[in-house]
Order: sequence, then C-alpha cells, then structure tokens
Amino acid sequence: MTSSKNLFSRAKKIIPSGINSPVRYYDPYPFFVKKAKGSILWDVDGRHYLDYCNAYGALLLGHGRKEIISDVKKQLTKGTLYCAPTEIEVDLSELISKNFLSMQKVRLVNTGSEATMTAIRLARGFTKKKKIIKFEGCYHGAHDYVLVKAGSGAAHIGMSVSEGSLDEVSKNTLVVQYNNSQELQSLLEKEDDVAAVIVEPVLANMGLVLPGKNFLNDLRKITSEKNIVLIFDEVVTGFRMSPGGAQKYFSIQPDITTLGKALGNGFPIAAVGGKSEIMDMLSPEGKVYQASTYAGNPVSVSAGISSVKTMNKLESKLYPKLEKNCTRLVSAIHDLASDMKIPHQINSISSMFQIFFTDEQVVDYSSAKKANMAKFKKLFEVLLENKVFIAPSQFETVFLSYAHSKDDVKETISAYEKALRAVKS
Repeated sequence: MTSSKNLFSRAKKIIPSGINSPVRYYDPYPFFVKKAKGSILWDVDGRHYLDYCNAYGALLLGHGRKEIISDVKKQLTKGTLYCAPTEIEVDLSELISKNFLSMQKVRLVNTGSEATMTAIRLARGFTKKKKIIKFEGCYHGAHDYVLVKAGSGAAHIGMSVSEGSLDEVSKNTLVVQYNNSQELQSLLEKEDDVAAVIVEPVLANMGLVLPGKNFLNDLRKITSEKNIVLIFDEVVTGFRMSPGGAQKYFSIQPDITTLGKALGNGFPIAAVGGKSEIMDMLSPEGKVYQASTYAGNPVSVSAGISSVKTMNKLESKLYPKLEKNCTRLVSAIHDLASDMKIPHQINSISSMFQIFFTDEQVVDYSSAKKANMAKFKKLFEVLLENKVFIAPSQFETVFLSYAHSKDDVKETISAYEKALRAVKS
C-alpha cells in the first residue's frame, strides 16, 4: 500500500531532503497529497484535511475552481506552448492593468521570484544606481538579490544569508526593520546609491505582520523625495486583499508591482508592471534584458484570465465572505486562547491571519522571533491530527479561500480549541 511514510523514504533517495521546496517539510515527514477539491485536500493515506495553507495563498478561489479548469481544458486542445505572441497575453495584461492602475505596462513571467528579480533589475537600469533596500523578514523569492535576512522558509530554518550567494551581490542589499520608516530615512541620509526600496506591503512571510498606520505612506513619501523606485511585492497580497491588491486597499501607488499566486489560482504565472517610463526600459526596445521561454504560456495565461475574471465577477461576494470567515475564526481563536490564559497575539487582515505565542505585539522580524516556536509546533501537530492543515511554520500565514464554508469554519474552530488545549498543557 502506498503511504506518505513510504513515499518520503523513496523521495529522500532521489530528491534533496525529500521535498522540492523547504517550506513543505515538517517532522517526521509531510503527508503526500492524492487530490484536492474546494477547501479539502486528500492524502495517499486516506485522510482528508481542511486546507488553510492554500498553496501559500495562491488558491484564493479554492482547489479546482470549475471556471478555471474549464478554460484551461479548452486551451489544452489548442496547444500548450508556442513561444510566439498570443492575443490572450494582451487580454490578461489589460485585465491586470485595469485592476492595478499603477501597472501602466505589464510583462508576464512565470514565478514571483522571476518577477521580483526583474523588478529590481528594472529599478537599477532606470536609476543607474546599484543598491536596494529590503526589510528584515520580507521574502521576495529565492534569488541572490533578496535572499538576505529573508522570511518564509529561510527564517524557519534560521538562515540569514544562503551559502552560495555572492558577497558582491548581498553587499548591495541593505536591510532595515519593517515598520521603521525612521531607520529607513536615517540610512538614506548616508547612502546615495540606492535604486529601489522593495517591500511586502503586508508582510506575509514572517507569520503575518501588518504595516503601521503611516508606514506605507512614509515609504511612498521618502522614496518620492529621493527619486528612489518603490516596489510593492504583491505576490501574496495581489488580488487577495482586494481586486487591486494592498495598494488599492491602502490607497498607495508604487512605481513597480509584482504579482503571482492568486493571479493564476494554482497555475504558474506571475507579472511585473509599473510606470510606462520604467517598463519601457525592458528589452528589446530598452536595455534591461529579461527573457523566458515559458513567459506568457497559453495554459497559465488562460488560467490567469479566468481567475481574474472570476474574482472581478464575484467581487461583491468574494471579499466580504473571506473577511467575515476570517474575522469569525480569529475572534473565536482569540477568545479560546484568552479563556485558557495562553499568552498570544493574533495578527489578521482581510483573509489572512496568524497566531503568535507571545505577550508582545508582533510588528517586525525581531518581535516575531520572540514568539514561542515550540508551542506553535504543537499547535500545528494537533491541528493536523484534527484534519486542519496550515503551513507548518510560525513564519508563514493562514490563508482562507472562497471555498471555505460556514461548516468548515465551525470545524476549524473546534480543531483550534483542541490544539490550544494541547499547547496549554
């Protein structure tokens, strides 16, 4: 009989560490998925789980959304890859720009990492400057430009800078604390070779950390005054927080935006876009080179069009439902933990939340690290035993999807109650 244990044993012999992305591992081994539908995952061992990992936020509409699957099937009969332009690439780019007004021009790519890498290269080409500034705990992909004091899996395994990264690259990446615009201002008084500031407008790779009241406005003001490109990495928040992402939610327009995850609702597609004068730097007309065989592939583009059209069509129902279910969950978990006298903080916004076992407010990387990781590990384990799957790291976020029902939420609250009792004991 096929089992997760046996599959992991096989995987370890042929795949480094047995997994294809470090965030997927947890002790003693991860379950292996057989199929998924709506809000539910089934594993090869015959168990099912309510899915709140949701492909780390990608599945805003849930697994196997019928409109998307239908449109992808239609495209599959026409071909999978042409490496020549298609009308649907133009259609998707127009849809993105219509939702994200700051993205006057758009280039389609394959992954969030590719999008942020291109955004940074564009900023350097546009400003003719070398350095970038990122915020500690923000995760912008697994490339050398930004794999310095990153969040997500890098934070989970305690990696500040990856071995194999070039010092010549990382020395041009300056790091300041999230939610600290004064530190940013002070740094910029000493540095005059900064091309860009890149930020997750809502930090979703250090647990969940929200921007302070004036933080994003301060970033926009400071970067504008100093002619520095402001990059919003909305790979997580794009479409999830609103049809126009966090920038619409907070009414702030960056110079460049990166999108991914919910853009394709599970299909590999991402985008980078921004002001025309910056985007026009891209080759072949400009001198900033970027290319990809699979960029704009018709299968993923079809999924992207279908995803965006579905989100736009459902807008009046989609976001209120997500926020209502998230608020209900957060409120119940907070009440349970308070009644059990468990020190905790819960950060939440829109359809995302995370609990931290600490007395201190979690506002940046330093305060997130003070949370009790052992208690979170116990929480994860007991939730899994009770058929609720969240990302296995404190430095990730719980994501709801449109597929989650009232009954799902009720079942999830019950699972959290059992998990919190285990944490307390």
